[in-house]
Amino acid sequence: MGDPASSKNPSEDRLAQRSEISKRIQKAPKANNVISTITEDSFISFRKKFHFPNDLVMKVPARFDLACFPPPGYVTVYEFSLRAGLRFPPASELIDILTICGVCLFQFFYRVMSIVMGLIVLFRDRGVVLSSECLSRMGRLFSDAQGCISFRFKWLDIRTRDPLKGWISNFFYVQNDWEVRYLSRYIDEEYLFKVGLSTQEGRLHAQMLKKSVRVSEVVPQKSHSKRPGSEEGLQAPRKKKADEILIEYISDILLSQHSDFKLELTKTLNDWNKEFVKVKYLQGEYKKKYDNKVKEMKAVEDQLEGCRVELANKITSASSQNERMDRLHIELVEAQAMIKQQEKTQQIIEAENKRLQSVLSEKEAQQLPSVAIEEFKKSYTFKIIIEDHIQDVEVKALEAECIEDSFIRGFIKGVRAVHRKSGAEIEGSTPSQAYGDASSDSGGEALENELQRAFALEEDEDDVEIL
Repeated sequence: MGDPASSKNPSEDRLAQRSEISKRIQKAPKANNVISTITEDSFISFRKKFHFPNDLVMKVPARFDLACFPPPGYVTVYEFSLRAGLRFPPASELIDILTICGVCLFQFFYRVMSIVMGLIVLFRDRGVVLSSECLSRMGRLFSDAQGCISFRFKWLDIRTRDPLKGWISNFFYVQNDWEVRYLSRYIDEEYLFKVGLSTQEGRLHAQMLKKSVRVSEVVPQKSHSKRPGSEEGLQAPRKKKADEILIEYISDILLSQHSDFKLELTKTLNDWNKEFVKVKYLQGEYKKKYDNKVKEMKAVEDQLEGCRVELANKITSASSQNERMDRLHIELVEAQAMIKQQEKTQQIIEAENKRLQSVLSEKEAQQLPSVAIEEFKKSYTFKIIIEDHIQDVEVKALEAECIEDSFIRGFIKGVRAVHRKSGAEIEGSTPSQAYGDASSDSGGEALENELQRAFALEEDEDDVEIL
């Protein structure tokens, strides 16, 4: 007797395995239909814990955002990838592996991410660059039904599992700007179209070379006795074998259809990958052009802003100049009015000046002799003339006095002689004075007194004669 396990039909084992796998797939949550639990506070802890660069742009998924549909220009990142060693910007070796394998960053499980990042660090410590060929020699990348990528070593079996179970909902979006920059060298060397697409075609060719599903043939049964008991006894195993053959045939048909569908899906994915690469290339080119245009627009905007500032300054200066010109115009009008008024006033003043000048000339003509006289009086010659005239006047006065004195004396002598002849006496005179000569020493007063007495005497004589 053999092993009871070996007596089982292999088709039954295969069906049981498929049913278990389908149950696991049905029970397993779909990562693409889970809502993210990452918030803005998580980004703060990520920046501190995983040392994110300052220019890294992250975005919190909305309520209806899914991991498999990131926004344009972004890529989905799970938190376990950060714990597995992923840092931003990603390593160039990791971008190479993702590009050549034709997968996205969020498809890597914790196991494959930790292994790849560990190998990258190990190779860098040894001064070697980890390539996709080296990674393919060490192990094999495989995907499950949901498209998640894992890694299996060829010689070792390293159990690296994520200790946290709620990894499905811990995803967020990161702006994918490093991939375009890094793919520029592939675009320049046309490496992406030559190597990347040929790798995809190689994968498609490898899948086409898989062992096709073999359809079991019906084995002719041996003849049995036609006994009624034996026919009833053999009818049950025959029916069972027919059911098994039918189930196996149906399962093989389903497997063949599944393989054909998988081939078509792989071909479609490859076509999409080609288009994706082309779109990435065009996106890179358009992004370069867009960046250049943005720089040009910024330069033009800066120039425009400078022109606006300069124009505003010129407008301000022009307005100030206009205001100043207006003020100057007003001042000019006022000055012209003032000048006209001054001209009128000046004409009046000139007329008055002419009148005054005529009057002044007349007065000057009138005052000219007096002025000459005054000037002559002020001169030294005038003084000498005056002094000479004064002396002449004094001399003449003295001469007149002398003449008058001599006349009076002669007259008195005549009067006295007449009186002596007539015998009359002069009052107030002595006989000696009446007969004698007048003293030459007598002054003018004495002479006057004598004349008065003589005239008085004559008046008396006239009165006597009248009587």
